[in-house]
Amino acid sequence: MGWFEAIVLGLVQGLTEFLPISSSAHLRVVGEAAGWGDPGAAFTAITQIGTEAAVLLYFRKDIARIVVTWVRALSDRSLRSDPDARMGWLIIIGSIPIVVLGLLFQDDIETTFRDLRIVAISLVAFSLVLFWADRVGRKQRELRQLTVRDGLLFGIAQAMALVPGVSRSGGTITMGLFLGYTRAAAARYSFLLAIPAVLGSGFFQVYEVLTGDVAGETITWGPTLLATVIAFAVGLSVIAWLLRYLDRGTFTPFVVYRVVLGLALLALVGVGVLAPN
Repeated sequence: MGWFEAIVLGLVQGLTEFLPISSSAHLRVVGEAAGWGDPGAAFTAITQIGTEAAVLLYFRKDIARIVVTWVRALSDRSLRSDPDARMGWLIIIGSIPIVVLGLLFQDDIETTFRDLRIVAISLVAFSLVLFWADRVGRKQRELRQLTVRDGLLFGIAQAMALVPGVSRSGGTITMGLFLGYTRAAAARYSFLLAIPAVLGSGFFQVYEVLTGDVAGETITWGPTLLATVIAFAVGLSVIAWLLRYLDRGTFTPFVVYRVVLGLALLALVGVGVLAPN
């Protein structure tokens, strides 16, 4: 990977990670369209460390409060009903589905699921589900009303993003809307829930690359680290913008964009301009 490619893909990762349009799909599509080929699941997971670092910085006060209260509640029974202690457990519970499914389908995630036809169909299909959820969701519940059942359902939705094109934030926000949460509350929990999964996946890929366990993939560390830093800086701005936007805006622009991109991608693959694999 060259430096220019890293800059472009870092910008793409930062711009798309938190929007409900699928960052992994965009990295896959941009790499193929530019003639660079698939940047690979390992590159994608490592650059996502940068965007999750942006989450850690943006929500640092909330995260510190949740972690401290959760740890204290392990020995202090009076704190176990505290909302922050509960949130700590709910993030753990919500992370279980993606960990289990990620390990079970690791090979497919790194190969089969990255087929551009699957990416395109996922972009279109799940955009329609998001549109439906944004129309029928009551948008009344806040994060303090989050239950164990809801946390697990959020987690199952997040696990669906193992398929490029679904979108991690899109999947979890869609579930939140179906469960009656406000757009901002669903997005906020989506960001917090992603921290263990994305950091775990990213550092696991780093370990596999360093130990030579990633078959068929080579990581060029200088450009990859540059892409990760760029993704962090851009992602930080996108988080702030999206949370402000969701106070008044709908998901319709993202739905339209996903449908157009998915259909265009299917057409380009169908006429042979882009190779599916």
